[in-house]
Amino acid sequence: MERRLAAIFAADVEAYSRHMGEDEAATFETLTAHRAILAGFIAKHRGRIANTAGDSVLAEFPSAVDAVTCALRAQEALSSANDKLPETQRLEFRIGVHVGDIMVKGGDLFGDGVNIAARVQALAQPGGVCLSGAAQEYVRKTVPLSFQDLGPQIVKNIEEPIRVFAVTSTTGALARPSLARAREPLRADRPSVAILPFTNMGGDPEQLYFSDGITEDIITELARFRELLVIARNSTFTFRDKSVDVREVGKVLNADYVVEGSVRRAGDRVRITAQLINAATGAHLWAERFDRPFEDVFVVQDEIARGVVATIAQRIKEEAEVVARRRPPQDMRAYDLFLQGHRISEVFTEDAQEQARALFEQARALDPTFVRAYTALAYNHLGRAIDRGYGVGLPREKDPDRIEPRRLAEQALVIDPAEPRVHMTAGYVFLVWREFEHAEHHFDLARSMNPNDATIQIFWAWAQACFGRPERGLSAAELAFRLNPRHPHWYGGFLSRILFLLGRYEETVNRLEFRMRDAPTRHRRDMAWLAAAYGLIGRSDLAQQCAAWLVEGLGQAWRGDPNAGPREYIDWLVDNFYLRRPEDEELVREGLRRAGLPA
Repeated sequence: MERRLAAIFAADVEAYSRHMGEDEAATFETLTAHRAILAGFIAKHRGRIANTAGDSVLAEFPSAVDAVTCALRAQEALSSANDKLPETQRLEFRIGVHVGDIMVKGGDLFGDGVNIAARVQALAQPGGVCLSGAAQEYVRKTVPLSFQDLGPQIVKNIEEPIRVFAVTSTTGALARPSLARAREPLRADRPSVAILPFTNMGGDPEQLYFSDGITEDIITELARFRELLVIARNSTFTFRDKSVDVREVGKVLNADYVVEGSVRRAGDRVRITAQLINAATGAHLWAERFDRPFEDVFVVQDEIARGVVATIAQRIKEEAEVVARRRPPQDMRAYDLFLQGHRISEVFTEDAQEQARALFEQARALDPTFVRAYTALAYNHLGRAIDRGYGVGLPREKDPDRIEPRRLAEQALVIDPAEPRVHMTAGYVFLVWREFEHAEHHFDLARSMNPNDATIQIFWAWAQACFGRPERGLSAAELAFRLNPRHPHWYGGFLSRILFLLGRYEETVNRLEFRMRDAPTRHRRDMAWLAAAYGLIGRSDLAQQCAAWLVEGLGQAWRGDPNAGPREYIDWLVDNFYLRRPEDEELVREGLRRAGLPA
């Protein structure tokens, strides 16, 4: 059982039993909706829900500031949600926050720290927030709050009196009523939007990276709205430089609406035009032109996203809208360098990847707060270690290209913990290090913060298979394919591993057999899954051919013990499949043994 210091958040519904006695069905419906609100705010503020029972919610946070800010924001959102309900159906939570020692077992929380948080919660007013003295000490000089000192309180099962403070008012940044309303889970019947690549009006091919980058950033910002399904860039970018009928685009991508536009950059100014079109009728629903200094580009992106959502949903109001914006970099030159590197990184040659890395490093040097440079560098290093073969055979603790991504991910989490892609990157890095609990925590946070991001969905899906839950991974993978119907080929690689762990070996083969025609010794991991799948369906001839390519490829890239042979190759490779359950590793090894390998 693990012990650690944490900020504990306890929430409970006022008079829940009475409400259930009066109208069980309506109460349960409201509780479900209110819990979704709480879950959203807990995820957004870096929390993790641990225990839930009946009407209660218990969560832990890395800091008291996160926990208290989450409590206040959530109470305001819950109040707004209650305003839309008949008075008889309204539910009010009490919330308590404490900082103390906890015990963790199987993801659940125990100990005096948990008990104190629950007792503090019970002293709060319905719709209110109370803090223990320990929690109030952490936030009193940091968060703009006013408190009522309730004095020492004698509470059940706690020997010493607990000093309790009730939050009475908020000031400054916390006082503004710009809270996100509850967002429902993603539904397939929501309006879907495709953003076509914005036209580079300058005509300079060297500036194409900029118009592409603007388009991608608008896609990212729109994808934060759970009211919409946003088609991923890999699908929409297939229409670049083509004269297309938006109605045809709508049919091909299954999109209800299409956004198209242009970017013209001249010196230090940028002009962006955007228009929203009904894909069924071709009717123009909204158009706008934005002339801004280059430094205002993030404001422009947000205005476009807001305009599109308002037109489609007809229910965006200024006071209710929160766009979870990425932090703009302090130096726009860093953003410019990042966009150039991002474009080059899509070319999977050694020279292109090294050029991209140099540009990401320059961006980080110019602006150390620009978190996207950190995540881009982390993926660049991991690709070098594993896919490009520089770490083949090395233990992860001796591989600089796996040590550095961990450091970068940890720095990114400190710089911008509200960015979903930061948590996705952290989840991937911790998975590479086989730290499964940390990986799961960050993958879940990324997905809860932005479930419309196809890349997050497919990474989360693959991670579920690694954790031993391939059936959950399959449903998420299917959603990722829907969000990005023209997905890159590596989506199929992740799906093949999920299918293998579900025992669907024929489908695994169908997904991977093209690797046999495409430099098979270079695609070492895919060749291993393919060899194992062939082995388990009894295709020994093909299994042995794939096994021979696998050993040849590993031998060519091997950087470990020079005396190693096929057995050591396979042990290293299976370890780097990041499978949590021994029985899943054994399944892979059995397939490889049937392919003739010493697994």
